[in-house]
Amino acid sequence: MNGNFLHNVNAANFENIALDLFHYQYSNNDLYRSFANAVYRSPAVVHRLQDIPFLPISFFKTHRVATGAWQQPAFVFESSGTTDTGLSRHYIHDAGIYRDTLLRGFRQFYGEPEQYVILALLPSYLERGNSSLVHMASVLMAESGHPESGFYLNEQDKLSEMLQQLEARAQPVLLLGVTFALLDFAEKYPIPLRHTFVMETGGMKGRRQELTRAEVHKLLKESFKIDNIHSEYGMTELLSQAYAKAEGVFKPADTMRVLISDINDPLDIAATGAGTINIIDLANVFSCAFIATEDLGNIRNDGTFEVLGRMDQAMVRGCSLMVI
Repeated sequence: MNGNFLHNVNAANFENIALDLFHYQYSNNDLYRSFANAVYRSPAVVHRLQDIPFLPISFFKTHRVATGAWQQPAFVFESSGTTDTGLSRHYIHDAGIYRDTLLRGFRQFYGEPEQYVILALLPSYLERGNSSLVHMASVLMAESGHPESGFYLNEQDKLSEMLQQLEARAQPVLLLGVTFALLDFAEKYPIPLRHTFVMETGGMKGRRQELTRAEVHKLLKESFKIDNIHSEYGMTELLSQAYAKAEGVFKPADTMRVLISDINDPLDIAATGAGTINIIDLANVFSCAFIATEDLGNIRNDGTFEVLGRMDQAMVRGCSLMVI
């Protein structure tokens, strides 16, 4: 199997494609097959999305998660991690699949990247290598083609100047930022933004007092005099993204679907309701497309979802499926 099928994914054929990909990964990923067998979810009993076993995301910290016989990755995404939790590593076999999936998802929600100057305020991510978020921003900047697009580390004054110049000429801008850095910038430079949409990617990383997403958005809206703050939901272990244009309600890209597990029984999976978030990412052809995250969430009847927080370590241990 290659990634060509990704160009034709839609709501009508998503389930059939996902089930085909499950069979492929069960046959060609030793780690995933061992996990699926350990939880008694072989292909013989998997007939719908809710039957698919979701690999705990922690396996990306302890194993090389790869489907197929390939050895040399195109690149590796690494999480921030700590000495206590370790680094999550996602070995990317096909750089083209990542680029095509990212751009397809972005166009689905925002149109062509060429419309925007893309400014990225990602200090904690720029300070380390192999960040999927930095790679995402780099691809969007390259596709944008605007010479003003760029990264900002600790140059908030320069970012302020650039935003004011772009606003003065009514240039559409995407300001992409990690949450703590956007809050710092908003406090120091409360600039009214009429032609810029602000997208937060989450993450305090211990840099500021923890706030709810609603509290973060309220502060940013007040500082920038805008009606909505956008959000991006992605992670090291995913190639697809979900986006929220208002109030933290995310819609997955066409290549992505979100399911929910009962917090006390990870194998009790539903299409709606509250619990722990499971992700089907069809773009993860050569790693694992079926991931049980450690995020708590709520899925609405229309398939949109909210992220309510993170499971703590006691909760993770309580519902652990790390049996191999």
